[in-house]
Amino acid sequence: MDVLAQLEPQSVFRFFEQMCAIPHGSGNTKAVSDWCADFARARGLEYHQDADNNIIIIKGATPGYEQAEPVILQGHLDMVCEKEPGCAKDMEKEGVELEVDGDWVRAKGTTLGGDDGIAVAMALAVLDAEDIAHPRVEAVFTTDEETGLLGAASIDTSPLRGRRMINMDSEAEGVFTVSCAGGNTTSCMLPLGREDFAGCGLRITVGGLTGGHSGAEIDKGRANANMLMGRVLQAVDARTGLRIVSVSGGLKNNAIPVESVADVVVADEAAARETVARMHDTLRAEYRLPDPGLFVSVQAEGAPQPAMDAATTGKVICMLTCLPNGIQAMSADIPGLVQTSLNLGILTTTGQELCAVFSLRSSLDSQKEMLKRRMACLMAQLGGRVAFEGEYTGWQYQEHSPLRELMAEVFTEQYGKPPKIEAIHAGLECGLFAGKIPGLDCVSIGPDLLEIHTPRERMSIASVQRVWKMLLEVLKRAG
Repeated sequence: MDVLAQLEPQSVFRFFEQMCAIPHGSGNTKAVSDWCADFARARGLEYHQDADNNIIIIKGATPGYEQAEPVILQGHLDMVCEKEPGCAKDMEKEGVELEVDGDWVRAKGTTLGGDDGIAVAMALAVLDAEDIAHPRVEAVFTTDEETGLLGAASIDTSPLRGRRMINMDSEAEGVFTVSCAGGNTTSCMLPLGREDFAGCGLRITVGGLTGGHSGAEIDKGRANANMLMGRVLQAVDARTGLRIVSVSGGLKNNAIPVESVADVVVADEAAARETVARMHDTLRAEYRLPDPGLFVSVQAEGAPQPAMDAATTGKVICMLTCLPNGIQAMSADIPGLVQTSLNLGILTTTGQELCAVFSLRSSLDSQKEMLKRRMACLMAQLGGRVAFEGEYTGWQYQEHSPLRELMAEVFTEQYGKPPKIEAIHAGLECGLFAGKIPGLDCVSIGPDLLEIHTPRERMSIASVQRVWKMLLEVLKRAG
C-alpha cells in the first residue's frame, strides 16, 4: 500500500489504491461493494446496496446548490482479470500490485483495473470531500459490466432523482462519448461424439497475440487466437488424419483472445508438424503489423482418449472457420465507426460439449438480430444450439444535451480547444440507464487508459489530474 500516496489528487489516488487491494474481477464483487457500503456508513451517507452488489451512494447538495438538479456519477466496480504468462497471482483472492513508471500507473504482471476503478475513486473522492461545491450527488457503482453490463441491467434506479449523468468509463482524455452500440452474449454449443483413434498425441498452441477490448480494438486488425486455431486445425486435417480431443482459448467474451490451445491426435506426426510450421510462417506474415509476437507451436502431448470422432472433428473445424467473427459492417452515418461486429472470446471443451462464447455488438438492432439468426442457423445445421443472454440496448445520440454543452464549455476553457464528440462501438452502461431513466442526459468521459483488458494496461497520472479538475468545475457550474 501507499505506492500512490505522493500522487495528486491524493484523495483520488488513495481510494484507487485501496480499491486495487481488493480482488474485484467480474463475478467477484461482494468485497469491493461492501467496501463502498462501509465508506458510506462511516460518513453517514444514504446508500442502497442490492443482491447483485450494485451500490448507490447519495450525498446532499452543498450550500447554495439545494435547488439544483442532481448529478449522477457512474462507473462499474468489476475489472477484467488477465495475467502475463507465468504470473502466479491469484486474482480471485489477491489484489493487484501497483507501480509507478513515469507518468503511468500500472500493475505488475496483471491488468490494472483502471477500467473502471478510476471512476469509483473519483466519485468517492467527491463524496468524501468537504470543500467541493456540488448539487446532490448520486454515485452509482454497478457490477459485472465487463461480462455483459449485468449490473446495469439489474439495478433499481428508483432512488435516483438525477437526470444528468456523467459516466466515467471512457479511456481517452478529451473525448466525450455520446452514443454506443447495443449487444449481447451469444453462446454456441456443440454436442461431442467421441471414439478411440490410433495416432500421435500433440498439443498445438496459437499464442503471442496482442489482444485487447473487442469493442474498442475490433477495428485494429488484430487476430483472434480461437479463429486462427480453426485455420490451423483445418490445414492439419487436410494433410493427415486428425481427431480433436479438446480446444480452448480466451477468458472473457469481450476480450480478443491472445492464446488458444488444442490437444489433438494425428495419424502422421511428421505431416502435422510440417503443416503447423507452415501455418506459423503464413500467419506471422499476415499479422506481422498488428500481432508481431504471433506464434504457432506444436509439442508432443499424451492426449487423453477418447478423441472426438471424425464427424465431430469436422463440425468443430467448421465452427471455428465459418462462424462470423470481427467486423461485419461499418456505419454509413458516422465515418470510421464500426456498426456491427462480434468476437469469439471464450472457447471451452468438456467431455460432452464444446462451447464458443461471443460478444456481439451493433448500433442497429436489425443487424444484431440478423447475426443471431445467422449463428443459430449454422449451429442447427451442425446439430448444436445457441443461447442469448445479457441483451442490452444501444445509447442514441441526442442533438440537444445541456450537460454536454456545459461540459464542452468547461473543457474548452481549460484545454484551449473543444473536446472530440464521438460515438463508440463498445458497449456502455449509458444505454441501459437511458432506458431506465426517462429523459436522461448523459456524457461519458475518462482519463487516458492504454491497452485495457491486457497486462499492459496503464493509466496516465497527468490525465487523471486534468480530468479531475474538469469534473470539479462541471460540478461547480451545475447549480
